[in-house]
Parts: sequence; structure tokens; C-alpha cells
Amino acid sequence: MSTIKDVARIAGVSIATVSRVVNNGPKVGSKTREKVSLVMKELGYTPNANARALVTQKSTTIGVVVPELTDPFFASLASGVDKIARVNNMQLLLSTAQQSAESERAAINLLIERRCQAIVLHSKKLPDAELIALCEKMPGLILIDRLIENIKDKCVWLDNEEGGKIAARHLMSLGHKEVACISSKYQIEDPTLRLKGFSQEYRRAGIEINAEHIEYGEPNQQGGEVATQRLLASGHKFSAIFVYNDAMAIGAISTLEDNGYKVPQAVSVIGFDDVLISRYSRPKLTTLHYPVEEMAQQAALLSLNKPIEHEKLNNGGYKYIPHIVKRESTSEKS
Repeated sequence: MSTIKDVARIAGVSIATVSRVVNNGPKVGSKTREKVSLVMKELGYTPNANARALVTQKSTTIGVVVPELTDPFFASLASGVDKIARVNNMQLLLSTAQQSAESERAAINLLIERRCQAIVLHSKKLPDAELIALCEKMPGLILIDRLIENIKDKCVWLDNEEGGKIAARHLMSLGHKEVACISSKYQIEDPTLRLKGFSQEYRRAGIEINAEHIEYGEPNQQGGEVATQRLLASGHKFSAIFVYNDAMAIGAISTLEDNGYKVPQAVSVIGFDDVLISRYSRPKLTTLHYPVEEMAQQAALLSLNKPIEHEKLNNGGYKYIPHIVKRESTSEKS
């Protein structure tokens, strides 16, 4: 493997000159720059990113912390950051945290050790005070999918409560008054906020959603199946179900169909997130679109201190509102 010393020797220049060419520095003539670049190409020399960071004091990577990659939501988040990294000739450095404060802390520390100055962080476990302190130390740290008032300019977040209200208005517009909900006791606030908004909107219409009409499960297809089985076993009447996320909604549809309830003719189902699989389920899933990839791109731009297109709201950082995607799993109450 060729080194910077090899390039300098063959080009007949100093190591410092090669370094200036690599880092596009000043004080290098065009002929010298061209000669060094040609030798680098011939030798197949690739500058070491860590070495460059030591010289320039600038990282060539954007870090991102997510809980996992098996969930399409987090894969989309990482993809959004990666797009910005590529545009800026940077590399993506991914660190996963398994839904615990200790794991999130370790994932962040790993990126800091790798000299990442720009980090997009999905954190649901670390306390506000710790994240505030981190943001004060690291100007390039941006939170996604979380709002902390003290550092709202560092937050890119979705209004989950409003999303629940939008789902409720859609079902009410179709005449659904007897509804059930499937949520999750996933240890983050998103399920609680979505259910809160949904319940509030029905309450405004004079319809109370009682606790016995709400079931909980793991935030995956199997969790949706099990929760739907419990709803059917309860004997409560409902013509529609609002489900925490798309994976659970698809599981709910499977259980309903297996038990002779045609969707949406007998029961309408609405999900949340609009992940890729929702477009290919049968029937295709009506859901709330969570613009996670767009939000991730904006968070990455903020971490790099680049101009962004999204208008900042004075009272809530960089807030996004989900919108409904009407497909085939909801229809007017028969």
C-alpha cells in the first residue's frame, strides 16, 4: 500500500506539499498540484481520513445514532443522512444503540472517539439534561425525533399528537364512531402522543374512547396480530382501528382477514409512518406519512451548519407535520 512518503519521493516534492494537495491547501502551484495528483493516481494512493482530520482538525465523516437497522424507519433515517454525506464528499459512520441510556451513551462516545464533529442523534433514553450538556459541547450534534425546549434549535421533530388527530378526523369523515386502538408500551413517548391526539379529537366530537377499546403490543407485525386477537376476543364492537405503526397495522389486517373480517368492508385499518411495506400490503395500507428521510437530511444539514429549506418555527424548533396517505384499508362505514 502506497504512503504519502512514496508520493512525495516519486513526485520530487516534500510531504508537506503532498498534504497541501490532498487538503486542497494554498501555496501549491498548478503544475505541482497536477504532478502530485497524477502520482497519487498512478500509485492508487488514498488519503487516510483520520490522518486528514488530524491535520485539518475537520472530520470527513457524519455520524448517526439509531436504535437498530432492521426497522425500515431507522433504515430510512440513516439513508437520509447518508445522502447529505455523499453530497458533501463525506462518509457515513453508523452507531447503533439498543434502547438503553447506557447503549446510547456508548454509541455517541464511539462517534466522538472517531472525531465526528457532525452527529445526527436519535435518542429516547438519555435524560434532557445530559443531551443539553452534550449539545453545548458539540455544536454539530442534532437531535432527531425529539424536542427539548431548552435546545429546540437543535431539534428536528414530528408532531405525533397532531398525527393522531389527523387519523381521527379521517376515520370520522368516513362515519366511524365505534373505533378501537392498537398502541404499544414501547418505552418512548411516540405511541402515547399518537394515542392522545387521536382520543382528544374523538372526545371533541363527543365520543369517548374507553380503555377497553385499546390494546397494546410489541411494535411489530406479531404485536399487531396479538393485540387484534385480544380486541376480537373482547366482544366490543368497532368498525375501524387506529394502529400505532404500519408493521402492527399489517399484522392487524392479517388477523382480521384470518377471522373472516374483510378489510376495509367490515373493519377499516389506519397505520402510521408510511414505511415501504405499507404500499405493498393487501389491501394497501392507509397511513400517516412520517417524512423521516427528509427530516434526516435536514438534521444532517444542520449538523454541518449548512443552509436548510425547512422553515424554523419560533415556538418549536424544526417541526414537521405528518400527512395522510389514503390507500385501500379504510372506507366509509357500511
